[in-house]
Amino acid sequence: MFTGYDMDRTMLRIGAMNMMAHGIQNPHIEYKDSLSDQNADDGKYTKILTNPPFKGSLDYDIVSTDLTKVTKTKKTELLFLALFLRMLRNGGQCASIVPDGVLFGSSKAHLSIRKEIVESHKLDAIISMPSGVFKPYAGVSTAVIIFTKHRSRHKAWRLALQDSQGTGAQPANNRQRSEESLSAPRAKRGNGKCILRRCWAKAS
Repeated sequence: MFTGYDMDRTMLRIGAMNMMAHGIQNPHIEYKDSLSDQNADDGKYTKILTNPPFKGSLDYDIVSTDLTKVTKTKKTELLFLALFLRMLRNGGQCASIVPDGVLFGSSKAHLSIRKEIVESHKLDAIISMPSGVFKPYAGVSTAVIIFTKHRSRHKAWRLALQDSQGTGAQPANNRQRSEESLSAPRAKRGNGKCILRRCWAKAS
């Protein structure tokens, strides 16, 4: 079963039509504020694919308290990562688009969410996206972060995708990045550029 949340009713209709056009006959898409107490999903999904908003901030009083316990922040891009960890079943996997700041930000909130993913779960990969890949809607540099809700430590893969001027997807110099580099105050950048509004989840 596929589930989605959004606070824009037009996007709910578009999302439902898109999923049905791709063979999903009964998509379960709700009007819901994912970061508030309206969303009580916990350990429910096996897969989450998402592109959350990452240029906004919220007041603490409208954010679910269990999310701010993971990362004390008003930044939506960090709060959504904490939400995905909560929504996943043990062994479930998430692929999320994030801005560069999530990977290289040095604030306490940035460090805490990276530490949670790296030390308490399983960071699978970081895929750096070419700059401007979302233009004209957004010009921020992004990456895709892939992680599994699991108590395990290991080395993650980091790939950099070249733009149309390049020769295709090539690995960055620092392809095998250690967990320690991501939990450092500012991780050293490789050659590539570094990565939801809607949250699509699947429960088996």
